[in-house]
Amino acid sequence: MKKVITVGVFDYFHLGHLKLFENAKALGDYLIVAVQDGDCILKTKPDAKVLYTTEQRIEIVKALRVVDEVITYDDVDKTLPKVDFDIFAIGGDQTHPGFQRAVKWCEEHGKQVIRLPRTPSICSSDIKQQLEKLK
Repeated sequence: MKKVITVGVFDYFHLGHLKLFENAKALGDYLIVAVQDGDCILKTKPDAKVLYTTEQRIEIVKALRVVDEVITYDDVDKTLPKVDFDIFAIGGDQTHPGFQRAVKWCEEHGKQVIRLPRTPSICSSDIKQQLEKLK
């Protein structure tokens, strides 16, 4: 059985997130989604506007049929070594140093890394901007 993991904040849940999960699940048999802990988000981005709590985001993701397991994470590069998986599915925009270290760890430990394309015209940042305009 091939286990796939993908990670993210998954706040302002949208079709792009669902497509990521569907595409990641298509790579294997079992999909693990790691939801970033809200305290960690605010530690690295103090001005971030997080709509849902960590627990609420977990509940949303768990409700999806395509998802087999949901975990939380603080730092992606520190979390992956603790999880049993075969494929790390990430978006092309996930390139910050933590992801670079995570990809390197995967390469050194025989884990496959697959970059999945973004869903065109859908982006959490755009949704946040649109909501700000409605105020």
